[in-house]
Parts: sequence; C-alpha cells; structure tokens
Amino acid sequence: MLYYPDPMSKSLQENTDFRFALNDALKIFFKDAIKVSIKHPSQALYFVKTYRWQKKAAKTREKWEQEGTHVPPIMIFSITHKCNLNCKGCYEKAIRLPSKKELTDQKIRNIVEQAHELGISFVVVAGGEPFMRPAFFEITKDYPDIIFVIFTNGLLIKNEMLEAMKKQKNIAALISLEGCEEETDERRGEGIYNRLQKIMKKIKDQNIFFGTSLTLTKNNFDTILNESFIQNLINTGCKFFLFIEYNPVKPGTEKWMITVNQRKKIMDAMRKFKEKWPALFIAVPGDEDEIGGCLAAGRGFIHISAEGDVEPCPFAPYSDMNLNNVSLKDTLNSKFLRKIRENHAQLHGTDGSCGLWAKREMVQALLNEKS
Repeated sequence: MLYYPDPMSKSLQENTDFRFALNDALKIFFKDAIKVSIKHPSQALYFVKTYRWQKKAAKTREKWEQEGTHVPPIMIFSITHKCNLNCKGCYEKAIRLPSKKELTDQKIRNIVEQAHELGISFVVVAGGEPFMRPAFFEITKDYPDIIFVIFTNGLLIKNEMLEAMKKQKNIAALISLEGCEEETDERRGEGIYNRLQKIMKKIKDQNIFFGTSLTLTKNNFDTILNESFIQNLINTGCKFFLFIEYNPVKPGTEKWMITVNQRKKIMDAMRKFKEKWPALFIAVPGDEDEIGGCLAAGRGFIHISAEGDVEPCPFAPYSDMNLNNVSLKDTLNSKFLRKIRENHAQLHGTDGSCGLWAKREMVQALLNEKS
C-alpha cells in the first residue's frame, strides 16, 4: 500500500481504482495480442499462456500490496549507455553522462529474478542500444513469463539474434523510426532507413513478432499518422506500434514538440487504426491519460539505470537507492518514490510534455527532503 494516513481516504481509493484500471488495460493488451497473432499459431499460443501468467502475476502484486509494498507491473531497465548511433536529440546523451560503473551481467540477472518474484509483468529494455549487451538475451530465455519489450535502433539484429528471437517469443523488439526515409535518415544517419527495411523483412520472413517505436514531432506528425505510412509498416510485418510524443530534454529542441491541435488528433487516430488493422497501437502519454495519468515512480512503472539507480522515470534521473546496495523490494518502498506518487497531481504534465522533466526542480526538492 501507499502510506496514506487514513486507509479510507480519497487518495487511497483513487490509488486502488487506478491499480484496477491499469490491470484491466493490461488484460486488454494481451487479449488484443492474441487476436493480432492468430495467423501465427505458435505466437498466439504463447500469448494465451502469457495471459494466464499475467493473471498470476497480478495476484502476486496484490499480495505484496496487502503486505505494504506497491509493485508496479512494468519495469523500465536501461541496461547500457553504449550505442552504435549518434541520433539528433537523443535524450540519453542529453541527460546522462557516460559511465564505467554499469551493472554486471550477473547483477542484471539478479534484478530480473527479483522482479519476477515480485510479479512484474513487463520489462521494457532500453539503453543506449540494448543489443550492445547480447549476454542479456541469455537472461531473457530463463523468464518466459515476463514480456521483454526491447527499444532498439534495430541495426544489430543479425542472424544469430534472429535465431534467439525466434526461440524466445517473450522478446518483442520495437525498432525506432522517425517516419519515412527522409525523416529517419535526418535524425539517425544517412542510409539507416533502407538498412532497417531489409532487417524488418528478415524478421517478418522468420515469423517473429516485432513492432516499431515512433517518436512524434511537429514536423513528422502528418507522416507518421498517415494511413499509407501505417499500411506500409503493416505490410513489412509490424504488429505493435508505439507512438511517443517527443519530450524536449535537449535545449533548442523545444520546437520539435507537437502542437496542441496535433495532440488532440492522436487518440482518434489510435481508435481508427485499431478498427482498420490487426495490430497493437499505443500512444504515450495519451493512453496513460486514459487510465489516470503518468505511470512513473511506481504507479505503473519504475526505471533502473545502467548503474542500478532506481528512478521514477527515464526522464527523471534522480534516485535515493541503488540496487547494488538494497533489494528491489526495498527500493519500491523508497520515500522519494512515495513522495512523487503523493504529489502526482502537481507533477502531471499539462501540455503533453513529461511533468517530471518539466518540473525537475520540484522533483529534486522532493529528493532532498529529509523526511
């Protein structure tokens, strides 16, 4: 439980309602995943099994809740800072310094094991570029009941990795694109788009479930939400679309943010896409707003840095605990994370930007409070 003084308080009731809403949203996600993969029986069967596992995980989280520990269903794990690209506006390089103290493979395995015991359902793997730590995929195969969603630039998905992904149906790679060739190459480098087209074709030919991560900016908005663009990706084999509004963490990129009028169109587009194509469509922060707002600080997810710091969100690099020193369970009871949850309304972004980043001085102040 969250540590509110009155167990019948409005805040506690809102938190309970939120948990149920989030669990319901996850159930819908898995049911949709089964429908999307129905033409590939082995993948559909895996999602059926996973749906059962996720119900068990939700019960495990509820047990911990009753014992005083709020366990989110999602853990974002940035397993490395290293990357083989140098994309314009990269948030990782904008807000984090290179480090020589990244977690060992053994410690990463231990953290995943702890997450499994707590009932965490999804591990969203980020970086840097996750495929620069190939040993991680020796860990994922030992936890088939956890879905590992991999944010990747896709360029390191070669034959050996394709074989691993084919066997490990709990891996879902989300390949990052910025739109068509012009937009993608402008931000990621010349020739990247065409290289990714070839890689996605190989993934499709192996009947491997994969998706794409699409960062929405003011300039690429019309391209990415164009039905012909989506249709082309569907034809390429893409089954999972994640639309993320650009968050200007790097000074001078504020002009990349989508406009108010553009933001109003996103959720309508999601509904149309879901009706037209057999694929998963999620928009952030739009889908978060529909179930109660930002999921950070343990409401729906936590973030673990490559050094083991437990943080509210990838855009909020502040922490009062490190997993080299304490257990994952203990970090979930962090005073700092609790304070952010208690101040959720004040820290929620109002213009589509990340509230924790926009109000980072307030977040820093909460971290520095002694009690």
